[in-house]
Amino acid sequence: MNTTILIIGACGQIGSELTVKLRQIYGNDNVIASDIRKGTQEFVSTGPFEVVNAMDFNQIEEVVEKYKVDEVYLMAALLSATAEKNPAFAWDLNMNSLFHVLNLAKAEKIKKVFWPSSIAVFGPTTPRIDTPQYTVMEPSTVYGISKQTGERWCEYYHQKYGVDVRSIRYPGLISWTTPPGGGTTDYAVDIYYKALENKEYTCFLSEETALPMMYMDDAIKATISIMKAPAEDVKIRSSYNLSAMSFTPKEIAASIKKQIPEFTIGYEPDFRQAIADSWPASIDDSYARNDWGWKHDFDLEKMTAVMLENLSKK
Repeated sequence: MNTTILIIGACGQIGSELTVKLRQIYGNDNVIASDIRKGTQEFVSTGPFEVVNAMDFNQIEEVVEKYKVDEVYLMAALLSATAEKNPAFAWDLNMNSLFHVLNLAKAEKIKKVFWPSSIAVFGPTTPRIDTPQYTVMEPSTVYGISKQTGERWCEYYHQKYGVDVRSIRYPGLISWTTPPGGGTTDYAVDIYYKALENKEYTCFLSEETALPMMYMDDAIKATISIMKAPAEDVKIRSSYNLSAMSFTPKEIAASIKKQIPEFTIGYEPDFRQAIADSWPASIDDSYARNDWGWKHDFDLEKMTAVMLENLSKK
């Protein structure tokens, strides 16, 4: 039995790398990439691609029926800093797309759903160090509010209708394949580009702002791992805490200086500082490690070496 997978938001920061990995595992023809705009020629030529508006139920249903889709990875979302500029649209996109997919699963048109949550579900009243799985959540951003609400709906659909929905709370994600995408943690992507281009970077967060981070390969690994785990091992149906490393802008700059000694960094905190200050500095992800065997591969030094090597080639 082949598994047929639909990725909604396949051209985004996570979706683009997830599509490549899933096609390696399940075969090009069994992984349908979709986004609101057509992807690059390279992306489209390696497997099926459909133009799908994540807010249009009929379009999603049509693709699900056309390809007899088993699993949906819903990666379409407006990220934290971008969402603050357009709150109403961010809410509509982040929530309606989730309802569409959950309702298709409820109607038994698909068997399994992956929906990403985020550390943005936490707020200024959450314990910031080793943030527990179960804790106070009072998110202060539209993105965080939509993700927290989405978590409640995922659990509801699982309890009430038996929908097999799985989710992880991504920390800040760092990758060399796609440029920064409007998130508060994206300084940690941009800094590598600027280090190679200009040997200097001005950070929009203060030097001591610690945030949970993860190299993209680890995020993709976690996403596929939770989807492959036996249903009985996935005990949390809201969303799992997920962690790999935590660091400050000062610490990432120091790791870059080891490779590029002339690199310098300055600090000009902007509106994103308030967002970062409302998020955890480090995460306790022991439930993910115990329930379905999560383990990360990359620390800061290893990630910096890989980022600089690949971006310099690029």
